[in-house]
Amino acid sequence: MRLLIVDLLAERKAFGKEGVREIITHFDNPEVFLWSPHTENRTEYDFGEVVESPVDCDFIVITGSRRNVSSWEPWMDDVAELIRNAAVPIVGICFGHQIIAAAFGGRIERAKEGSHFVSEVTYNDGTTVNAVFTHQDHVVDSGQLDVIASAEHCKIAACEHPTRPIRTVQYHPEATPRILSEAIRLGDMTQEEADVFDMSKDIINVKQSLLD
Repeated sequence: MRLLIVDLLAERKAFGKEGVREIITHFDNPEVFLWSPHTENRTEYDFGEVVESPVDCDFIVITGSRRNVSSWEPWMDDVAELIRNAAVPIVGICFGHQIIAAAFGGRIERAKEGSHFVSEVTYNDGTTVNAVFTHQDHVVDSGQLDVIASAEHCKIAACEHPTRPIRTVQYHPEATPRILSEAIRLGDMTQEEADVFDMSKDIINVKQSLLD
């Protein structure tokens, strides 16, 4: 499998490098391509091939980002074009969830305060899961996407496209206890910042949320 990661936290050692490493563990020995149109200052990874533009692939993952869909930047046009034109499955996480919704006519707004915690998510079939949220932008109109899950603070917590193999989540299923520990060790966050996430709960992972 040729896996294209739209790698929008590539400047961060834990949430970028280690977060992507966690994502790709849920694929079967993929050939990984890393595209980061938002920056030239990437952390050096010990896996994957860095590319300057999207390549032919079998699957696309769009990661979270420190940038905001509510404050649109020119490079986001290229990501939106990829989303609209790709003929392969796409999944989006946090920023990825938001920009996919925007690409299909949705609307994203910035809340007054950020949301940083573990929260229960309820899917339309009644299933409930615990998920790590850390965001301030919210999808308030999903456009062409169907809403399939919500949380108390976030009415549009997961979506899917009605006719294309596209799924999105506002939460971070790649944020495992190992990733948070690495974030503290590598300076991406402080212990105090990490303590707001109750990782003693059973947290949904990438495969369960986006690939099953």
